[in-house]
Amino acid sequence: MTTTVTAPAIGHRPPAVLPALLTVTFLTALDFFIVNVAMPAIQHDLRAGPAALQWVVAGFGLALAAGLITGGRLGDLFGRRRMLAVGLVVFTAASVLCGLAPVAGALVAGRVLQGAGAALLMPQTLAILRTAVPAPAQPRAFARYALTLGLGAVFGQVVGGLLIRADLFGLGWRACFLINLPVGLVALGLLRPVPESRGRGTRLDLAGAALVTAALVALVLPLIQGPPRGWPAWTWASLALAAVLFAVFLRSQRSRVQPLVDPRLLRGRSFGAGLVAVQAFWMGQASFFLVLALYLQSGRGLSALASGTVFMAVGAGYLLTSLNAHRVAARLGRAAVAVGALVMAAGLGAMALAAGAGLGWLLPGLALEGLGMGLALAPLTTLALSAVPAEHTGSAAGVLSTVNQTGNAVGVALIGIVFYRAATITDGFRASMVALVVLELALAALVRLLPRR
Repeated sequence: MTTTVTAPAIGHRPPAVLPALLTVTFLTALDFFIVNVAMPAIQHDLRAGPAALQWVVAGFGLALAAGLITGGRLGDLFGRRRMLAVGLVVFTAASVLCGLAPVAGALVAGRVLQGAGAALLMPQTLAILRTAVPAPAQPRAFARYALTLGLGAVFGQVVGGLLIRADLFGLGWRACFLINLPVGLVALGLLRPVPESRGRGTRLDLAGAALVTAALVALVLPLIQGPPRGWPAWTWASLALAAVLFAVFLRSQRSRVQPLVDPRLLRGRSFGAGLVAVQAFWMGQASFFLVLALYLQSGRGLSALASGTVFMAVGAGYLLTSLNAHRVAARLGRAAVAVGALVMAAGLGAMALAAGAGLGWLLPGLALEGLGMGLALAPLTTLALSAVPAEHTGSAAGVLSTVNQTGNAVGVALIGIVFYRAATITDGFRASMVALVVLELALAALVRLLPRR
Protein backbone atom coordinates (compact mmCIF):
# COMPACT_ATOMS: atom_id res chain seq x y z
CA MET A 1 0.00 0.00 0.00
CA THR A 2 1.37 3.43 -0.90
CA THR A 3 0.61 6.75 0.59
CA THR A 4 1.05 10.28 -0.59
CA VAL A 5 1.89 13.14 1.71
CA THR A 6 2.02 16.52 0.07
CA ALA A 7 2.26 19.99 1.47
CA PRO A 8 -0.98 21.93 1.53
CA ALA A 9 -1.44 24.92 -0.69
CA ILE A 10 -0.47 27.69 1.69
CA GLY A 11 -0.97 31.22 0.55
CA HIS A 12 0.91 32.84 3.41
CA ARG A 13 4.11 30.76 3.23
CA PRO A 14 5.78 31.53 -0.11
CA PRO A 15 7.62 34.61 1.23
CA ALA A 16 9.18 32.39 3.92
CA VAL A 17 9.81 29.44 1.59
CA LEU A 18 11.39 31.34 -1.30
CA PRO A 19 14.46 32.77 0.50
CA ALA A 20 15.75 29.27 1.25
CA LEU A 21 15.06 27.90 -2.22
CA LEU A 22 16.46 30.94 -4.00
CA THR A 23 19.60 31.00 -1.84
CA VAL A 24 20.28 27.35 -2.70
CA THR A 25 19.59 28.03 -6.39
CA PHE A 26 21.96 31.00 -6.49
CA LEU A 27 24.66 29.04 -4.66
CA THR A 28 24.68 26.17 -7.16
CA ALA A 29 24.39 28.40 -10.25
CA LEU A 30 27.16 30.68 -9.05
CA ASP A 31 29.48 27.79 -8.26
CA PHE A 32 29.04 26.30 -11.72
CA PHE A 33 30.38 29.46 -13.40
CA ILE A 34 32.71 30.92 -10.77
CA VAL A 35 35.25 28.12 -11.27
CA ASN A 36 36.06 29.23 -14.82
CA VAL A 37 37.64 32.43 -13.49
CA ALA A 38 39.80 30.57 -10.99
CA MET A 39 41.37 28.16 -13.50
CA PRO A 40 44.62 30.06 -14.23
CA ALA A 41 45.30 30.55 -10.51
CA ILE A 42 44.49 26.88 -9.76
CA GLN A 43 46.84 25.76 -12.52
CA HIS A 44 49.68 27.88 -11.13
CA ASP A 45 49.14 27.11 -7.44
CA LEU A 46 48.53 23.35 -7.69
CA ARG A 47 50.73 22.81 -10.78
CA ALA A 48 47.77 21.16 -12.44
CA GLY A 49 48.05 19.82 -15.97
CA PRO A 50 45.46 20.32 -18.72
CA ALA A 51 43.71 17.00 -17.97
CA ALA A 52 43.36 17.81 -14.26
CA LEU A 53 42.03 21.28 -15.04
CA GLN A 54 39.46 19.86 -17.42
CA TRP A 55 38.27 17.42 -14.76
CA VAL A 56 37.83 20.22 -12.22
CA VAL A 57 34.94 21.31 -14.45
CA ALA A 58 33.97 17.96 -15.96
CA GLY A 59 33.90 16.07 -12.64
CA PHE A 60 31.25 18.41 -11.27
CA GLY A 61 29.14 18.35 -14.43
CA LEU A 62 29.32 14.57 -14.81
CA ALA A 63 28.35 13.81 -11.20
CA LEU A 64 25.54 16.37 -11.39
CA ALA A 65 24.03 15.05 -14.63
CA ALA A 66 24.32 11.41 -13.57
CA GLY A 67 22.63 11.89 -10.20
CA LEU A 68 19.71 14.24 -10.86
CA ILE A 69 17.02 11.67 -11.72
CA THR A 70 17.91 9.50 -8.72
CA GLY A 71 18.11 12.60 -6.53
CA GLY A 72 14.61 13.64 -7.56
CA ARG A 73 13.19 10.21 -6.78
CA LEU A 74 14.89 10.17 -3.37
CA GLY A 75 13.03 13.38 -2.56
CA ASP A 76 9.74 11.73 -3.50
CA LEU A 77 10.50 8.76 -1.27
CA PHE A 78 12.18 10.24 1.81
CA GLY A 79 11.05 13.85 1.83
CA ARG A 80 12.01 16.74 -0.42
CA ARG A 81 12.95 19.09 2.39
CA ARG A 82 15.10 16.37 3.98
CA MET A 83 16.92 15.61 0.74
CA LEU A 84 17.38 19.33 0.11
CA ALA A 85 19.08 19.64 3.50
CA VAL A 86 21.24 16.54 2.91
CA GLY A 87 22.29 17.79 -0.52
CA LEU A 88 23.11 21.22 0.89
CA VAL A 89 25.28 19.71 3.64
CA VAL A 90 27.14 17.54 1.10
CA PHE A 91 27.60 20.47 -1.28
CA THR A 92 28.86 22.80 1.46
CA ALA A 93 31.24 20.21 2.94
CA ALA A 94 32.59 19.43 -0.53
CA SER A 95 33.15 23.16 -1.13
CA VAL A 96 35.34 23.28 1.98
CA LEU A 97 37.30 20.25 0.74
CA CYS A 98 37.82 22.01 -2.59
CA GLY A 99 38.97 25.20 -0.87
CA LEU A 100 41.50 23.28 1.22
CA ALA A 101 42.69 20.92 -1.54
CA PRO A 102 46.49 20.49 -1.39
CA VAL A 103 46.81 18.88 -4.83
CA ALA A 104 44.82 18.81 -8.06
CA GLY A 105 43.54 15.27 -7.46
CA ALA A 106 41.95 16.29 -4.17
CA LEU A 107 40.30 19.26 -5.88
CA VAL A 108 38.83 17.01 -8.58
CA ALA A 109 37.49 14.63 -5.90
CA GLY A 110 35.93 17.56 -4.08
CA ARG A 111 34.30 18.78 -7.28
CA VAL A 112 32.78 15.33 -7.95
CA LEU A 113 31.37 15.34 -4.41
CA GLN A 114 30.03 18.85 -5.02
CA GLY A 115 28.25 17.62 -8.12
CA ALA A 116 26.71 14.75 -6.17
CA GLY A 117 25.43 17.19 -3.54
CA ALA A 118 24.00 19.47 -6.23
CA ALA A 119 22.26 16.47 -7.82
CA LEU A 120 20.45 15.89 -4.52
CA LEU A 121 19.38 19.46 -3.91
CA MET A 122 18.56 20.84 -7.38
CA PRO A 123 15.47 18.68 -8.11
CA GLN A 124 14.08 19.41 -4.64
CA THR A 125 14.01 23.18 -5.25
CA LEU A 126 11.80 22.74 -8.32
CA ALA A 127 9.64 20.10 -6.62
CA ILE A 128 9.07 22.23 -3.52
CA LEU A 129 8.20 25.25 -5.65
CA ARG A 130 5.64 23.07 -7.43
CA THR A 131 4.09 21.57 -4.25
CA ALA A 132 4.49 24.23 -1.53
CA VAL A 133 3.45 27.31 -3.49
CA PRO A 134 -0.25 27.73 -4.38
CA ALA A 135 -1.01 27.39 -8.09
CA PRO A 136 -1.91 31.09 -8.62
CA ALA A 137 1.42 32.14 -7.10
CA GLN A 138 3.57 29.63 -8.99
CA PRO A 139 4.27 31.73 -12.12
CA ARG A 140 5.69 34.51 -9.96
CA ALA A 141 7.67 32.03 -7.83
CA PHE A 142 9.15 30.39 -10.93
CA ALA A 143 9.98 33.85 -12.30
CA ARG A 144 12.03 34.53 -9.17
CA TYR A 145 13.64 31.11 -9.49
CA ALA A 146 14.60 31.84 -13.11
CA LEU A 147 15.88 35.28 -12.14
CA THR A 148 18.10 33.78 -9.44
CA LEU A 149 19.39 31.06 -11.77
CA GLY A 150 20.27 33.59 -14.47
CA LEU A 151 21.91 36.07 -12.13
CA GLY A 152 24.09 33.31 -10.68
CA ALA A 153 25.22 32.40 -14.19
CA VAL A 154 25.72 35.97 -15.40
CA PHE A 155 27.54 37.27 -12.33
CA GLY A 156 29.55 34.13 -11.57
CA GLN A 157 32.59 35.43 -13.45
CA VAL A 158 32.32 38.87 -11.86
CA VAL A 159 32.12 37.49 -8.32
CA GLY A 160 34.99 35.08 -8.98
CA GLY A 161 37.17 37.82 -10.41
CA LEU A 162 36.45 40.11 -7.45
CA LEU A 163 37.23 37.38 -4.91
CA ILE A 164 40.54 36.53 -6.55
CA ARG A 165 41.53 40.18 -6.89
CA ALA A 166 40.58 40.93 -3.28
CA ASP A 167 42.69 37.95 -2.12
CA LEU A 168 40.74 37.66 1.14
CA PHE A 169 43.04 36.49 3.97
CA GLY A 170 45.55 35.46 1.32
CA LEU A 171 43.22 32.70 0.11
CA GLY A 172 43.37 33.61 -3.59
CA TRP A 173 41.31 31.18 -5.72
CA ARG A 174 40.36 29.15 -2.64
CA ALA A 175 37.93 31.88 -1.61
CA CYS A 176 35.80 30.96 -4.65
CA PHE A 177 35.01 27.67 -2.88
CA LEU A 178 35.23 28.64 0.78
CA ILE A 179 32.67 31.42 0.30
CA ASN A 180 30.11 28.60 0.01
CA LEU A 181 30.57 27.72 3.70
CA PRO A 182 28.88 30.81 5.21
CA VAL A 183 26.31 30.94 2.40
CA GLY A 184 25.53 27.24 2.85
CA LEU A 185 25.09 27.63 6.61
CA VAL A 186 22.74 30.56 6.07
CA ALA A 187 20.73 28.50 3.57
CA LEU A 188 20.45 25.64 6.07
CA GLY A 189 19.07 28.05 8.64
CA LEU A 190 16.49 29.29 6.15
CA LEU A 191 15.09 25.77 5.58
CA ARG A 192 13.05 25.78 8.82
CA PRO A 193 9.79 27.15 7.29
CA VAL A 194 10.01 24.92 4.19
CA PRO A 195 7.19 22.33 4.42
CA GLU A 196 8.00 18.65 4.02
CA SER A 197 6.39 16.74 1.17
CA ARG A 198 6.66 13.26 -0.30
CA GLY A 199 5.37 11.32 -3.27
CA ARG A 200 4.21 7.75 -3.69
CA GLY A 201 6.29 4.67 -3.07
CA THR A 202 8.35 3.10 -0.33
CA ARG A 203 11.52 1.92 -2.02
CA LEU A 204 14.07 3.04 -4.60
CA ASP A 205 14.38 1.19 -7.90
CA LEU A 206 18.08 0.40 -7.49
CA ALA A 207 18.40 -1.40 -10.82
CA GLY A 208 16.76 1.53 -12.60
CA ALA A 209 19.00 4.00 -10.76
CA ALA A 210 22.10 2.06 -11.82
CA LEU A 211 20.89 1.85 -15.43
CA VAL A 212 20.04 5.54 -15.83
CA THR A 213 23.24 6.62 -14.07
CA ALA A 214 25.34 4.45 -16.41
CA ALA A 215 23.39 5.76 -19.41
CA LEU A 216 23.93 9.39 -18.41
CA VAL A 217 27.66 8.85 -17.79
CA ALA A 218 27.93 7.16 -21.19
CA LEU A 219 26.17 10.15 -22.79
CA VAL A 220 27.79 13.09 -20.99
CA LEU A 221 31.38 11.81 -20.69
CA PRO A 222 32.09 11.74 -24.45
CA LEU A 223 30.37 15.10 -24.89
CA ILE A 224 32.82 16.56 -22.35
CA GLN A 225 35.93 14.68 -23.41
CA GLY A 226 35.29 14.36 -27.17
CA PRO A 227 35.79 17.93 -28.46
CA PRO A 228 39.26 18.60 -26.96
CA ARG A 229 40.47 15.12 -27.98
CA GLY A 230 39.20 15.20 -31.55
CA TRP A 231 36.37 12.69 -31.00
CA PRO A 232 38.33 9.42 -30.74
CA ALA A 233 36.58 6.09 -31.44
CA TRP A 234 35.68 5.42 -27.81
CA THR A 235 33.50 8.55 -27.66
CA TRP A 236 31.27 7.27 -30.47
CA ALA A 237 31.12 3.83 -28.87
CA SER A 238 30.10 5.45 -25.60
CA LEU A 239 27.31 7.46 -27.28
CA ALA A 240 26.01 4.27 -28.93
CA LEU A 241 26.11 2.50 -25.56
CA ALA A 242 24.17 5.38 -24.00
CA ALA A 243 21.36 4.92 -26.53
CA VAL A 244 21.16 1.20 -25.72
CA LEU A 245 21.18 1.80 -21.96
CA PHE A 246 18.44 4.43 -22.18
CA ALA A 247 16.30 2.04 -24.23
CA VAL A 248 16.80 -0.73 -21.67
CA PHE A 249 16.04 1.69 -18.82
CA LEU A 250 12.78 2.91 -20.37
CA ARG A 251 11.70 -0.65 -21.10
CA SER A 252 12.47 -1.72 -17.53
CA GLN A 253 10.43 1.16 -16.07
CA ARG A 254 7.24 -0.13 -17.71
CA SER A 255 7.38 -3.34 -15.67
CA ARG A 256 8.30 -1.79 -12.30
CA VAL A 257 5.67 -1.48 -9.58
CA GLN A 258 7.58 1.51 -8.17
CA PRO A 259 9.60 2.85 -11.12
CA LEU A 260 12.32 5.43 -10.84
CA VAL A 261 10.53 7.46 -13.54
CA ASP A 262 6.87 6.76 -14.23
CA PRO A 263 6.62 6.20 -18.03
CA ARG A 264 3.30 8.07 -18.03
CA LEU A 265 5.21 11.27 -17.28
CA LEU A 266 6.99 11.15 -20.62
CA ARG A 267 3.74 10.49 -22.48
CA GLY A 268 2.09 13.62 -21.10
CA ARG A 269 2.05 16.33 -23.77
CA SER A 270 3.08 19.26 -21.60
CA PHE A 271 5.94 17.41 -19.89
CA GLY A 272 7.19 15.50 -22.95
CA ALA A 273 7.10 18.56 -25.21
CA GLY A 274 8.48 20.66 -22.37
CA LEU A 275 11.54 18.41 -22.12
CA VAL A 276 12.27 18.88 -25.84
CA ALA A 277 11.90 22.66 -25.55
CA VAL A 278 14.01 22.81 -22.38
CA GLN A 279 16.74 20.79 -24.13
CA ALA A 280 16.76 23.28 -27.01
CA PHE A 281 16.83 26.27 -24.63
CA TRP A 282 19.77 25.04 -22.56
CA MET A 283 21.75 23.88 -25.59
CA GLY A 284 22.01 27.56 -26.45
CA GLN A 285 22.86 28.94 -23.01
CA ALA A 286 26.05 27.18 -21.85
CA SER A 287 27.51 27.28 -25.35
CA PHE A 288 26.77 31.01 -25.66
CA PHE A 289 28.48 31.83 -22.35
CA LEU A 290 31.51 29.69 -23.27
CA VAL A 291 31.96 31.15 -26.76
CA LEU A 292 31.48 34.71 -25.52
CA ALA A 293 34.07 34.22 -22.76
CA LEU A 294 36.57 32.75 -25.25
CA TYR A 295 35.99 35.61 -27.69
CA LEU A 296 36.39 38.31 -25.06
CA GLN A 297 39.43 36.82 -23.32
CA SER A 298 41.32 35.02 -26.09
CA GLY A 299 40.13 37.08 -29.05
CA ARG A 300 39.96 40.56 -27.53
CA GLY A 301 42.52 40.19 -24.73
CA LEU A 302 40.24 41.06 -21.81
CA SER A 303 40.92 39.80 -18.30
CA ALA A 304 38.44 37.45 -16.63
CA LEU A 305 37.11 40.32 -14.50
CA ALA A 306 36.81 42.67 -17.48
CA SER A 307 35.00 40.05 -19.56
CA GLY A 308 32.73 39.37 -16.61
CA THR A 309 31.86 43.06 -16.59
CA VAL A 310 30.80 42.80 -20.25
CA PHE A 311 28.51 39.91 -19.25
CA MET A 312 26.62 42.36 -17.05
CA ALA A 313 24.91 43.69 -20.20
CA VAL A 314 23.24 40.27 -20.46
CA GLY A 315 22.36 40.48 -16.76
CA ALA A 316 20.72 43.87 -17.17
CA GLY A 317 18.38 42.61 -19.88
CA TYR A 318 17.72 39.39 -17.99
CA LEU A 319 16.86 41.25 -14.79
CA LEU A 320 14.36 43.46 -16.59
CA THR A 321 12.28 40.72 -18.23
CA SER A 322 12.59 37.90 -15.70
CA LEU A 323 10.98 40.08 -13.02
CA ASN A 324 7.94 40.50 -15.28
CA ALA A 325 7.95 37.22 -17.22
CA HIS A 326 5.02 35.82 -15.21
CA ARG A 327 2.89 38.84 -16.16
CA VAL A 328 3.79 38.48 -19.84
CA ALA A 329 3.08 34.75 -19.71
CA ALA A 330 -0.30 35.40 -18.07
CA ARG A 331 -1.25 37.38 -21.18
CA LEU A 332 0.52 35.42 -23.91
CA GLY A 333 0.73 31.87 -22.51
CA ARG A 334 3.19 29.70 -24.42
CA ALA A 335 3.75 32.52 -26.93
CA ALA A 336 5.86 34.26 -24.25
CA VAL A 337 8.52 31.55 -24.72
CA ALA A 338 8.41 31.99 -28.51
CA VAL A 339 8.78 35.76 -28.18
CA GLY A 340 11.74 35.24 -25.84
CA ALA A 341 13.38 32.87 -28.33
CA LEU A 342 12.92 35.36 -31.19
CA VAL A 343 14.37 38.20 -29.09
CA MET A 344 17.39 35.99 -28.30
CA ALA A 345 17.76 35.23 -32.01
CA ALA A 346 17.76 38.97 -32.76
CA GLY A 347 20.43 39.58 -30.11
CA LEU A 348 22.63 36.76 -31.37
CA GLY A 349 22.27 38.02 -34.93
CA ALA A 350 23.29 41.51 -33.82
CA MET A 351 26.40 40.08 -32.13
CA ALA A 352 27.30 38.15 -35.28
CA LEU A 353 27.21 41.43 -37.22
CA ALA A 354 29.26 43.18 -34.52
CA ALA A 355 32.03 40.54 -34.40
CA GLY A 356 35.43 42.16 -34.92
CA ALA A 357 34.15 45.70 -34.35
CA GLY A 358 34.50 47.71 -31.13
CA LEU A 359 33.24 46.01 -27.99
CA GLY A 360 30.57 48.67 -27.58
CA TRP A 361 28.82 47.31 -30.66
CA LEU A 362 28.27 44.02 -28.81
CA LEU A 363 26.26 45.63 -26.01
CA PRO A 364 22.87 45.95 -27.80
CA GLY A 365 23.01 42.30 -28.83
CA LEU A 366 24.02 41.22 -25.33
CA ALA A 367 21.13 43.18 -23.82
CA LEU A 368 18.67 41.59 -26.28
CA GLU A 369 20.02 38.13 -25.46
CA GLY A 370 19.40 38.80 -21.76
CA LEU A 371 15.91 40.15 -22.44
CA GLY A 372 14.98 37.01 -24.36
CA MET A 373 16.46 34.65 -21.78
CA GLY A 374 14.53 36.30 -18.97
CA LEU A 375 11.30 36.21 -20.95
CA ALA A 376 11.55 32.53 -21.91
CA LEU A 377 13.04 30.63 -18.96
CA ALA A 378 10.41 30.94 -16.22
CA PRO A 379 7.34 30.35 -18.44
CA LEU A 380 9.08 27.39 -20.08
CA THR A 381 9.81 25.74 -16.71
CA THR A 382 6.30 26.44 -15.44
CA LEU A 383 4.63 25.03 -18.57
CA ALA A 384 6.78 21.88 -18.52
CA LEU A 385 5.79 21.05 -14.91
CA SER A 386 2.22 22.39 -15.06
CA ALA A 387 0.43 19.06 -15.57
CA VAL A 388 2.71 16.83 -13.44
CA PRO A 389 0.84 15.16 -10.54
CA ALA A 390 2.11 16.25 -7.12
CA GLU A 391 3.26 12.72 -6.20
CA HIS A 392 5.60 12.62 -9.22
CA THR A 393 6.99 16.14 -8.86
CA GLY A 394 10.38 15.06 -7.53
CA SER A 395 10.96 12.56 -10.34
CA ALA A 396 9.77 15.07 -12.92
CA ALA A 397 12.04 17.78 -11.51
CA GLY A 398 14.97 15.35 -11.62
CA VAL A 399 14.28 14.52 -15.27
CA LEU A 400 13.86 18.21 -16.14
CA SER A 401 17.12 19.13 -14.40
CA THR A 402 18.89 16.25 -16.17
CA VAL A 403 17.68 17.53 -19.54
CA ASN A 404 19.01 20.95 -18.50
CA GLN A 405 22.49 19.52 -17.87
CA THR A 406 22.60 17.26 -20.93
CA GLY A 407 21.39 20.20 -23.03
CA ASN A 408 24.34 22.22 -21.76
CA ALA A 409 26.77 19.41 -22.63
CA VAL A 410 25.29 18.77 -26.09
CA GLY A 411 25.24 22.50 -26.89
CA VAL A 412 28.85 23.04 -25.84
CA ALA A 413 29.96 20.03 -27.90
CA LEU A 414 28.10 21.06 -31.07
CA ILE A 415 28.73 24.81 -30.95
CA GLY A 416 32.32 24.06 -29.91
CA ILE A 417 32.80 22.26 -33.22
CA VAL A 418 31.56 25.34 -35.09
CA PHE A 419 33.76 27.68 -33.05
CA TYR A 420 37.03 25.74 -33.22
CA ARG A 421 36.81 24.88 -36.92
CA ALA A 422 36.84 28.55 -37.95
CA ALA A 423 40.05 30.15 -39.18
CA THR A 424 40.16 32.81 -36.45
CA ILE A 425 38.52 33.41 -33.06
CA THR A 426 36.47 36.25 -34.53
CA ASP A 427 35.25 34.03 -37.37
CA GLY A 428 34.45 31.30 -34.85
CA PHE A 429 32.45 33.71 -32.72
CA ARG A 430 30.50 34.96 -35.73
CA ALA A 431 29.76 31.42 -36.98
CA SER A 432 28.71 30.32 -33.48
CA MET A 433 26.27 33.21 -33.17
CA VAL A 434 24.69 32.27 -36.50
CA ALA A 435 24.35 28.64 -35.40
CA LEU A 436 22.73 29.78 -32.15
CA VAL A 437 20.26 31.93 -34.12
CA VAL A 438 19.11 28.75 -35.89
CA LEU A 439 18.75 27.00 -32.53
CA GLU A 440 16.61 29.81 -31.08
CA LEU A 441 14.38 29.78 -34.17
CA ALA A 442 13.94 26.04 -33.64
CA LEU A 443 12.94 26.71 -30.01
CA ALA A 444 10.35 29.24 -31.17
CA ALA A 445 8.87 26.57 -33.45
CA LEU A 446 8.90 23.89 -30.70
CA VAL A 447 6.82 26.09 -28.45
CA ARG A 448 3.74 25.15 -30.51
CA LEU A 449 3.93 21.69 -28.93
CA LEU A 450 3.43 23.10 -25.43
CA PRO A 451 0.03 23.66 -23.82
CA ARG A 452 -1.34 27.13 -24.52
CA ARG A 453 -1.47 28.04 -20.82
